[in-house]
Amino acid sequence: MGADLTTGQRVARARRRIGWDQAQLAAAVDRSVSWVSKVETGRLALDRMSVLGQLADVLGVEVVELTGQPYRHDTSELDSGHAAIPGLRLALQQATMPGGADLIALPAAPTLADLAARVAAAERLRQDAKFTALGDVLPQILRELVVLCAISDGEARAAAEALMLRSSHMARVSSNLLGHHDLGWSAVQRELVAAERADSPVLQAAARWDLCGVWLHEGELGSAKNMARRALDDLEPHMAGADDVVRALWGAMHLRAAVAWSRLWDRTEAEAHLAAAREVAAGLPDDGNVFQTQFNAVNAEIHSVEISLELGHPRDVLSKAELVDVARIASGERQSHFWVCMAAGQMMNGKSDPAAEAILRADSIAPQHVRNRPIARNLVDDLRATDRHARTEEIRRLAGNMKLG
Repeated sequence: MGADLTTGQRVARARRRIGWDQAQLAAAVDRSVSWVSKVETGRLALDRMSVLGQLADVLGVEVVELTGQPYRHDTSELDSGHAAIPGLRLALQQATMPGGADLIALPAAPTLADLAARVAAAERLRQDAKFTALGDVLPQILRELVVLCAISDGEARAAAEALMLRSSHMARVSSNLLGHHDLGWSAVQRELVAAERADSPVLQAAARWDLCGVWLHEGELGSAKNMARRALDDLEPHMAGADDVVRALWGAMHLRAAVAWSRLWDRTEAEAHLAAAREVAAGLPDDGNVFQTQFNAVNAEIHSVEISLELGHPRDVLSKAELVDVARIASGERQSHFWVCMAAGQMMNGKSDPAAEAILRADSIAPQHVRNRPIARNLVDDLRATDRHARTEEIRRLAGNMKLG
């Protein structure tokens, strides 16, 4: 219901539901009535998660009610893994319920070596945002890991739980991207259980990093920043003489905190956490990707661009983007995210031509990522309506693939 509404129309619907007029909503978000009117009529794109989160908060709804997720498409490739959701849901139920392994019948007992190789291959699909292909393999990997964790003991069980954490992370990313946030919660809960069973501070930090990601997706910014702060406090005693894994998780948690604070429009805190992350990244490998965090110097600079965008500083978005050698990061998802941020920054600067170029570039790198992101969809819809750029036909085709307009 309401699947064909724009984000602005969903805002208007939520406003009317609580009996507010546009003036009351404007006062609640410290904006003008004209701003609210432009948002609701689609003349102003909601191109920042911080603004979407603020609107959801004052209207008393979940972010997904305003974004309209999940989005469904006409072909399996464009549908980005939705076909795997029933199987993923069942696998996560079996992974989180007591005795779940007893409900799974396998022709042969899974082995740690085989599953380790398959998890690594699935992680490559996740980094390239190939969610249809990931959905084809991930539910079965999870089911086999449920069994392996149940039949293993000692060091083998700890290793199996580490694989379960990595696989549950991929389930969390897929679920949140596709708009199935209840599954994101199930996945991250299994990560936390895996860390506890393995009795590993490192796995605990990785699970908490992902928990922050769930809260950021849902607009629960206070919870996200508080968890990041708590995780940093717990990691600090391990930082003296820490190896690269611990230091990378420390840096990645600072990036989570920086994003949370930027969406709360606190520049001082956001930039302090960003600076801490940069300091750590400078001493780590350029291709670092501990626990799928992609924590490295390039990703720290991509976060710098995103943070400027969330803080509402479009000129900083463009100036900081010039410092990012985005081709150096081995992640189609991260590259695509950078170009979406660039597109939003260009639109905020009133430059529709480079904005269109940037969003099309993002889509060429990781279409399944772009076409399921509310911010990217809002940008494409705005560019389609604006029609004052040289890539009109390409934007119209992309909007059609996204079922916009």
